[in-house]
Order: sequence, then structure tokens, then C-alpha cells
Amino acid sequence: MKFPSLTGTDRERWLWAGIGTAGSLAASGLLQARHMRQIARDPEKEALDEPPEGRARSIRSADGTRLHVEVFGPDDGETVVLAHGWTEALIYWTYVIKALRDQGVRVVAYDLRGHGASAPAGDYSIPRFGEDLEAVLDACVPEGRRAVVAGHSLGAMSIASWAEKHDVERWVRAAALLNTGVGDLLAEHLLLPLPGVAQALSRAVAVHGFLGSKAPLPRFSTPLSSAAVRYIAFGPDATPAQVAFFERMLVTCPPDVRADVGMAMSEMDLHHALPRLTVPTIVMAGALDKLTPPAHARRIAGMLPQLRRLTVLENTGHMTPLERPEAVIDALAELVSVTAERALA
Repeated sequence: MKFPSLTGTDRERWLWAGIGTAGSLAASGLLQARHMRQIARDPEKEALDEPPEGRARSIRSADGTRLHVEVFGPDDGETVVLAHGWTEALIYWTYVIKALRDQGVRVVAYDLRGHGASAPAGDYSIPRFGEDLEAVLDACVPEGRRAVVAGHSLGAMSIASWAEKHDVERWVRAAALLNTGVGDLLAEHLLLPLPGVAQALSRAVAVHGFLGSKAPLPRFSTPLSSAAVRYIAFGPDATPAQVAFFERMLVTCPPDVRADVGMAMSEMDLHHALPRLTVPTIVMAGALDKLTPPAHARRIAGMLPQLRRLTVLENTGHMTPLERPEAVIDALAELVSVTAERALA
């Protein structure tokens, strides 16, 4: 090899730079390979890679937005309606759908507007998500029956927004609000737990760098992206496959939807709507949730007319239906059973 324009010292620097770059690439490749092996070997991967197959329906919300809905389980079973969260899709409920379906429950799950297979929309304000829930209930709850409705994060916000303007007891006999807040999200988030004067910086980062960001995301899971998602959204016990499962939904959520919905959530205040949710309600939070810390759940619980139980799960982040699916399944099965007994009494 010839270096006609380089001195001996320059050649040495050039060679070491090349060796360093090659070494960094090799190390990065090894880390990525190890990361993918951890996901592949995770016992949870098989269950999450095989979401349940539902009976698809397409319905229209009040503003004409098309919503993708799937129905699981027997048509004559008690109905549970599931509303997922921000940047998720109906498959987020994979664990819950499978378990309730196998218990003979009729499960209705839908993709929120702009998410999953539902159509994009011109309006992502929180009241629109409430109207979407009304459309799903109207189309999917059998005549003369009432459902148990459960929402995670944005899905629970949708329930509160819906309750504000609709006849709750016409369609619903019980509810579950999971890992959510209905206002002051930026005041209590723990993404950047900073003291005093730094709170303004923390708020700005949360709004423009997170909730309202349209920044592109990695198209596949990497050690860095997985670590970031785990820090933001999960507790320490989440498995590699569970984190990667959410990552796949996150990266497929269109950036403009992600940003527009995030901004709408940052401006939301629905505390006044909670007294209108006049059915037995379970509230659930993760003790380590940085996005909607337990303080939100406690405030919500204190404003509900028929709080059945407030549960704060240890070592759990924002993704309770993935991290602690058994707790969610048991809570929904309890609501189905108890409220069904009351209906017959």
C-alpha cells in the first residue's frame, strides 16, 4: 500500500483512525447481534409474535373518520371494550385479549384514530377520541346490554372525555383506567426529575422533545433505542421481547400523529369529567411510571363517584398491560363478574 502524499506520522495516524473506526463498527455489530439474540431467546416473544385473530369491522366516528375494530371471543359473552394508548395499536392488548377470550368474554378492541389500521384524521383533539369511543360502543355493544370498558393511557383519557358528554350508563356498567392522567401531565412527569428553576426546562423538553416531537425513530430495535424506551416507559422487570413489542408499534405510528396527539395531551384537562363516570371503576398505576406517576391515579381515584379500587403496582412502569398482564386480566374479569351479578340481582 502506498501513501504518496502522507508523511510517516500521517500514515500512522491514518492507519490508527481506520483501525479505530473498524473496531467501533465491529463492537457496534456485536452489541446489536447480542441485543437481537436476547429478544429472540425471550420466552415472551412467541406469545407476542402471535397476536389473536379477531373478526374485523370498520365503523365511522362522528366526523367520518374510519376506525378499525376487531371482535374476539363468543358473540354471546359479556362484552369488554379495550382502548389502547398513545403510539400503540389494538394488538397492544394481546395478553389481555387472549386471556379474556379464553374465559368466554367477548372482547372488542379498536385502533385509535391515526393508529394501527384506523384512518388518519384532521383532528386529534382529545374530545375526538371520546367521540370515537361512543361510535365503537354504539356499533359493538349488543342492544339492551352494557359493556365493561378499559383504557390504557390515552385510551383512559378517551373514556374520561367520552363520559363528559355522553350517557355513561346507557352503554357501560364498569370501567378500568390504567396508567393515565387527565390533566397536568407536564407538571408531574418524571422524565427529567429536576428541582426548582429547572422545571421550566423539564417542561420544554417534555413538550417539544418528547410529546410534540416529529423526529424520526429507528426502524428496528437497537441497544440504544431499547434502553431509551425502557427508561421512559417500562419498569425493571419488563423483558426484552416486551420492550421490542412496544417499539414496533411506536416506530410505525406516523410522526405527525405522534406529535399532534402528544400536543393535545399536554393541553388536556378533564378532571371535571371524572364525576360523570358513574359506574364502578378500577384505577391502576405503576409505582415507577415516569409518564403518568401514581399521583395522577390517586387524584383520579379521589374524584370518581364509584371507585372500586385503586391499585399501585410495585416495580411497574407505564406499560402495565404488558408488564403485569395478570393484574389487568384479573381486574377486568372481576368487573365483568361483579357487575354481571348486580345486573341479575
